[in-house]
Amino acid sequence: MSQFNYLNELNNIITMDGELTKGPAPRWQKKLDISTASTSFNASSMNTSRQKLSVSFGNGQQPVPPGTLSGKTPNKKPGGSSSTKKDGKSQTPSQKQPSGGDRFIPNRTTTDFDLGHYMVKQQNQEAKKENDGEGNSEENQQNGNGSGSPKHAERIKILSEAVKGCDISNKRILSYQTKAPAAPEGHMNPLKVVYSVKTPMSTKSGSRFIPNAPERILDAPDIINDYYLNLMDWSGDNVVAVALGSSVYLWNAASGNIEVLYENEGGDHACALSWIQEGHILAVGTSTGTVELWDCEQMKRLRIMDGHSGRVGVLAWNSYVVCSGSRDGTIVNHDVRSRDHNVATLRGHSQEVCGLKWSSDGKHLASGGNDNLVNVWSTANGAPHTTTDPLYAFNQHQAAVRALAWCPWQPNTLATGGGTADRCIKFWNVSNGQLLNSVDTKSQVCGLLFSQNYKELISAHGYVNNQLTIWKYPSMNRQIDLMGHTGRVLQIAMSPDGSTVMSAGADETLRLWKCFQPDPLLSKKEKTVTREKPSLLKQSIR
Repeated sequence: MSQFNYLNELNNIITMDGELTKGPAPRWQKKLDISTASTSFNASSMNTSRQKLSVSFGNGQQPVPPGTLSGKTPNKKPGGSSSTKKDGKSQTPSQKQPSGGDRFIPNRTTTDFDLGHYMVKQQNQEAKKENDGEGNSEENQQNGNGSGSPKHAERIKILSEAVKGCDISNKRILSYQTKAPAAPEGHMNPLKVVYSVKTPMSTKSGSRFIPNAPERILDAPDIINDYYLNLMDWSGDNVVAVALGSSVYLWNAASGNIEVLYENEGGDHACALSWIQEGHILAVGTSTGTVELWDCEQMKRLRIMDGHSGRVGVLAWNSYVVCSGSRDGTIVNHDVRSRDHNVATLRGHSQEVCGLKWSSDGKHLASGGNDNLVNVWSTANGAPHTTTDPLYAFNQHQAAVRALAWCPWQPNTLATGGGTADRCIKFWNVSNGQLLNSVDTKSQVCGLLFSQNYKELISAHGYVNNQLTIWKYPSMNRQIDLMGHTGRVLQIAMSPDGSTVMSAGADETLRLWKCFQPDPLLSKKEKTVTREKPSLLKQSIR
């Protein structure tokens, strides 16, 4: 036998066919054995952990008994099971989110944490009972403690539903239905500076800082409280002219110097002041119906121009032509270069003319009067004076129209403001004569100005609050009310750089408001250098 065993072993060694039964296992077999062992270990550990888990839901579903955890996604409907197809195959639940909010972000304001705590506690107690059996309940009954009895639990449930006013079995622990409340208008998130280096858009859309107190207050004794007069103007050289009583004063806003231009004798007084666009020439409308031209550098009067039978309450310059509106209802165009200065007389109003304003392109003149009319006049063949017939006549205002303003970036848009019986700001398109918008301000409109730095509009008002109001244009959303005057605001004027507004009030004060300061980021950009235009009045005034 030993001989045959020897021969068999020898044949096995020599034979090259067949599997190798001895020696180390191949590499692929080692990997297969390792993966099989890890899979079997994971399966055994999952079975062990599943026996210890119980799942409950806050929408009224009963807890799943231990050891019966299903791999399907729970259905969103209370008490329902996972949706299945007709052929019995499992189907992925719908991805549709609850309407009104994100299902992954709970709303703390609409979530009842006390009710959620109670529901979680009750589910934990039910799961504990199922694990521990009925031994504890029998022991409680023997000890006289009925807190674990079904009747006691039912009473607690009924009491909770009565207090909460709803079926708690259908109540969710976390609420996802209601959206978060919207931020107030003008709110700017301070955390934006942490996550972004760019300027927030809200800074450009109206949330900029606007001081609600005047930067400076000047006394204006004896200023005439008359709605139809225009007693203040701000020149391009940063000099403010204001009429106080029978005198006209000049205040240099840069240096603070105050000078008296002239003082009337007797009962005469200035009724209107207006600076030429370029230069130091001041036009003064008087109570006697004349228009005077003053050189404020030489402090002397250049000429007197007549043409009215009543006081001149409003003036407006266009190049070398100054237009004057009077109580007699006429508007006279004066060419200050010519000896025969009266080039046109406009008769479009039946009562006193109290508002005059040229458009920024110099093509249209708007006039407002005590007859509640707004007339728009066009220039005559490109000349700086107007034709004798109005282009449009607007009669929608219900009171005198004194406040007039042309939009600087839309030369065909005119803003007008009515008096106490009207209280409206209206916007007109003078290209087609259409009314664009009308806003009720709830108070008398005494003045209007468009901002040069922002798409905004400032209005001056009388009774009740005597405030200045800044509006966003064209939406006409109220930005801020600037309070301080104790009497109605008679007139407003803007500084040459467009950053400051001066208001003259019936309380005999002049207040400076820095309400249109330019964006500091714009100062960092390169600004194009524009060549100064030569003065329009280098020719001698006769």
